[in-house]
Amino acid sequence: HSFFLSIITNAMSSCTIFELILNILLRGNRISQIHLKLWASAFGGEIKSISAKYSGSQLLQKVHTKYKALEKSVRVEEIDGVKLVKNLAVKMEEMFRRKSEATRRLVEAAEEAHSQHEDNPDLQYEYFNAVLINEVDEEGNNVELGGEFLLEPNDHFNNLSVNLSLSVVQVPTNMYNKDPDILNDVYWSEALNKVFVDNFERDPTLTWQYFGSAKGFFRQYPGVKWHPDEHGVIGFDSRNRKWYIQAATSPKDVIILVDVSGSMKGLRLTIARQTVASIMDTLGDDDFFNIIAYNQEIHYVEPCLNGTLVRADMTNKEHFREHLDKLFAKGIGLLGEALTEAFKILSDFNQTGRGSVCSQAIMLVTDGATEMYDDVFEKYNWPERKVSSSNPDLFSQLLFLMLFQQRHCFPLTLHISWMSDICIALDTTQVRSLRE
Repeated sequence: HSFFLSIITNAMSSCTIFELILNILLRGNRISQIHLKLWASAFGGEIKSISAKYSGSQLLQKVHTKYKALEKSVRVEEIDGVKLVKNLAVKMEEMFRRKSEATRRLVEAAEEAHSQHEDNPDLQYEYFNAVLINEVDEEGNNVELGGEFLLEPNDHFNNLSVNLSLSVVQVPTNMYNKDPDILNDVYWSEALNKVFVDNFERDPTLTWQYFGSAKGFFRQYPGVKWHPDEHGVIGFDSRNRKWYIQAATSPKDVIILVDVSGSMKGLRLTIARQTVASIMDTLGDDDFFNIIAYNQEIHYVEPCLNGTLVRADMTNKEHFREHLDKLFAKGIGLLGEALTEAFKILSDFNQTGRGSVCSQAIMLVTDGATEMYDDVFEKYNWPERKVSSSNPDLFSQLLFLMLFQQRHCFPLTLHISWMSDICIALDTTQVRSLRE
């Protein structure tokens, strides 16, 4: 207590000290004593303010005064720290057990509902769309996939208006919300409503429960209305969320190769940047990555990370996004050298034991490949191609080529399994296997 008070006392006298220092430093310069005193006063006041703010001295003074008044009625009781920690551990274990059981009930219900459902391409089904609920047209009628949806404010959900009896379904803006694949999955996942409600009744401490589908839709309980941004867009896609990615994939080491040869000028390079950014969005904190641009030379997007991989956390990914804007296209593209560099980095990084030590991948973004590069694969990839369904933990490397449709200039996309060991190429006319 006295230590903190001494800080304040010293701070109050800092005006005189600062004035003396200024006098010494500015000796010979024509600065008036009035200005010196003003500067010293401002400096001392700032020091006093900072000291009072971060030392807590004023609070200590209040506590000390209050304690003195209550000192006679205060009783000190000794607490068993070990017992306290054990009780806390038991309560935390019970809390996590309840959450785990709630998740397990949802998993079992989803598996059962999916196994009982047969896809119907002609299915017509109305569901509560999170964006369209309670929306009406010009004539006052409910819009399609909207409908009247009762919402009431709830303290447990930060006073948001929710529906504790039903869930809602959100579909990404860039997807058709009545696509047959989506309708079929939304239909069978309706069975989760009953489990959502049951879970919340069993454990009122639960907040949001949700189900993310590989088809892209997102079922959320309790039901709540979603509002698009000023452009009428909702950018949320559950498949890009950290919890979804970590559940759906294993940790991986990824090198992204970007073609910056002359043929990639203009719109193609813009699309390439967006494609790389989208790839980075799918990487989680357990993944490691690097980005290499190539033409007749190899250029690390971040030169300081030459020859290594970094963790795909939010800070690193944002740093790489800033560097993507500095890419420009010129020259010819020597893909063979870029592939060789990528394979060497993955091999060396795998030996360090700092990465995934299992799944490794090369992602290639280009507008075309002139040859198969068998010599590169034969040297770096084939000797280690020992992955099979009975031995999934051995080193594997995956090459994924994302080429651009030359006529229409849009990226062709493909969902891939990170644990597969297939090298796939996309061109403008066909999808073909490079190697078994």
